[in-house]
Amino acid sequence: MAGSYLYLAPQLPDAIGIREVEYQTPLRIYSSDEKLMAEYGEKRREPVTFDHLPPMFVQAVLAAEDERFFRHAGVDVKGLARAAVELIRYREIRSGGSTITMQVARNFFLDREQRFLRKFNEIVLAMQIENILTKEQILELYLNKIYLGHRSYGAQAAAKVYYGKDIGELTLPQLAMIAGLPKAPSAYNPITNPERAVQRRNWILGRMLETGAITEEQMEQARQAPVTARYHTSRPEVEGAYVAEMARLAVADIIPGDLYTQGLRVITTVDSKRQEAAVRALREGLHEYDERHGYRGPLAEVDTGSLPALAWPRGDEAEAAPEDEAPQPELARQEEEDQEGLSNDVVAWLDTFKNQPAYGPLRTAVVTEVREDAAAMLLGDGKQAVVNWKDISWARPALRKGYVGEKPKQVADVLKVGNVVYVRPVDDKNGARWRLAQLPQAQSALVSLDPETGALQALQGGYSFAASNFNRAMQGQRQAGSVFKPFVYTAALENGFTPATIINDAPVVYDSSELGKAWRPKGSSGRFYGPTRMREALYRSLNLVSIRILRQVGIEQTMETLKEFGLPYDRFQRDLSLALGSGSLTPLELATAYAMFANGGYRVAPWYIDRIEDRDGHVLWRAPEVLRCDLPCADERARIAAEEATWEQREQLPTLLEREEVSLGNSDNGNEQPPETLQPPPVLAPRTLDPQVAWLMNSMLQDVIKRGTGRQASSLGRKDLAGKTGTTNNHVDAWFSGYAPSLVTTVWVGLDTPTSLGWGEYGGRAALPIWISYMGKALEGVPETSLRQPPGIVSVRIDPKSGLVARSGNGNAIFEYFREDEVPEQESPYNGGSGGSPEQIF
Repeated sequence: MAGSYLYLAPQLPDAIGIREVEYQTPLRIYSSDEKLMAEYGEKRREPVTFDHLPPMFVQAVLAAEDERFFRHAGVDVKGLARAAVELIRYREIRSGGSTITMQVARNFFLDREQRFLRKFNEIVLAMQIENILTKEQILELYLNKIYLGHRSYGAQAAAKVYYGKDIGELTLPQLAMIAGLPKAPSAYNPITNPERAVQRRNWILGRMLETGAITEEQMEQARQAPVTARYHTSRPEVEGAYVAEMARLAVADIIPGDLYTQGLRVITTVDSKRQEAAVRALREGLHEYDERHGYRGPLAEVDTGSLPALAWPRGDEAEAAPEDEAPQPELARQEEEDQEGLSNDVVAWLDTFKNQPAYGPLRTAVVTEVREDAAAMLLGDGKQAVVNWKDISWARPALRKGYVGEKPKQVADVLKVGNVVYVRPVDDKNGARWRLAQLPQAQSALVSLDPETGALQALQGGYSFAASNFNRAMQGQRQAGSVFKPFVYTAALENGFTPATIINDAPVVYDSSELGKAWRPKGSSGRFYGPTRMREALYRSLNLVSIRILRQVGIEQTMETLKEFGLPYDRFQRDLSLALGSGSLTPLELATAYAMFANGGYRVAPWYIDRIEDRDGHVLWRAPEVLRCDLPCADERARIAAEEATWEQREQLPTLLEREEVSLGNSDNGNEQPPETLQPPPVLAPRTLDPQVAWLMNSMLQDVIKRGTGRQASSLGRKDLAGKTGTTNNHVDAWFSGYAPSLVTTVWVGLDTPTSLGWGEYGGRAALPIWISYMGKALEGVPETSLRQPPGIVSVRIDPKSGLVARSGNGNAIFEYFREDEVPEQESPYNGGSGGSPEQIF
């Protein structure tokens, strides 16, 4: 033995390396309050310390794998002798005689091929490891490294996969079940081979009795326990798959190497409360839109002739809808392992529709019985539910071109036994219940930013990432419609116009060389208001006024203003249709531009990664600080970079960063210092919009909420809201972009293939309700604030028809804001306060 040791030891890896082991752990993306949003990586592993492992679990593992672990020095001579006798007797290896220490040596340093030389190598390495580590450290390595089936590596990951709990929360029979997995994770798997798993579990319980770890009463009670294991996916704490994918791609540009095994933790700027509110508001808004346009029928129909009858569920048997729907796996299918404990009759029904996908809050169900005022359904998890008439009565049949048929009079007009449908949970003053649903055909995107820094607060790029991973918030370029008008009005204010300037809202015809014919733009209502103040024209969203403003200011001058907002002006048509929002923007681009109205004129860039940490919590990369500055900024180089950065450059992370390689280091080695944090230089947010112009535009956009197309938002009861609706030709795109001074949010609704949403689906009807629902939750507890009025702004009484300063006797006078050097002249005493100056009408 001594000779073998001296011969083999120099040829083996240095066991001292076991101190520096790094587990392959997945990449995890978190919200700003460190709630899990997504996990990326083939292996599910959550390393834990020995102190975190329940003593009963340690006893179960030792009883199954190495009873004398704490008494031997890495090699169990009795076990090796037994293995040798079995080899001689049966001419094959039946039990390897390996101790836990030898298994650690094999798992970390050797291959899996069964050879006699490898066994000797295991012995040598095991002896070295025993001299380096304590028994507790060896067990910790073993129970964090071993494969336990279904992509789970280590005891903690196995507890989460099979039982959805922490290892410390498991019962004795559950602990014994996991302890039986190392020998053969497939053969003794409680999900795929429950009978053999029970046999293995009961054998381990018997061994625990023999070793004195449990009493006979505990053993008998544990042996009678049913199999409760089923597959649990890695469920996020907050749903943010679109944001997580953005972060994953951005991290790849910052951190070198394999991202999915280093255990990186990416902390985003996303607020979990606001993110959850965004997802819920977007989905609810799409369902409301979808229900307005009729029911398209069941997902499938099942032949129920050969299926057993299921009794109508009693009140205590009906599955209630969850009051607060927890984040669900983005794509859920009814798996066979979920059917444990269900009756054969229920399983027979489930088998007919188990392959139907379920997205987001939608759950698949099959109709088992229909009554006049309700339908009984079997959900995909084997539980029964009752859906009442009030949650079915919306389902008028969907017809062509957005029309709907007659309203149904009873449940049988909508559903029949064997229909496979979607249901979704709803919760209102009447309580939580299930409602008939369908996957919406329309899509939506919501982006919410902190206007002070550009930090992303919430983002949802569609109804479901699993249904479509196309991120409409970042990638969906759609015509902006009237939500674009505030930028045209800003150009006007920069070029001599005031909120009281009179513009004529009247029909106009332009010769269009591009179209080869005359262009006759019109308003959505078909009504013309004649001479109209610019403030009123904005909150009424008058198209012809916007066109006249753009024509008066000039396209080139307006493009300069768009450049100030950081908008991608190179993509826009250089004609008068620009006034109506013919240019295409993404919701993220639009929200970022609107942030300038909310913050007083500072151009911020959107960002969404706050920091990147290694597995030990050391910060590898931290986002650059955002510094607001008035041009010219102190740092000339940074000022030029901030002014000249294109939109594409600002989208990339790290923003304005001269690329440096990040070394992950090895923080497990006590002799090395933690890796140094890389933080790029500060990013400047230059003021590119005059604060007086920004304040006047904010004032005008507040009127859109108070008395214009966005007045439905007044239901939030706040006085600090501002925004603008937008709808494109033929109701193809519906928008609302608005803000409070502390939060800016943009919502888009449309179909992925540009098609009409249907008559009447304006931005105020399709998009604004989503914005209201989200902002109501997002601004809870946030006090009302107002944009600080800059010096040089004065309030003057004017005549509302002429826009001129009102005479003292004018009873119709209203207050309006102006820059000091742009206060209009006083109205003529001869027009009675009803006329207008020809010089002011365009």
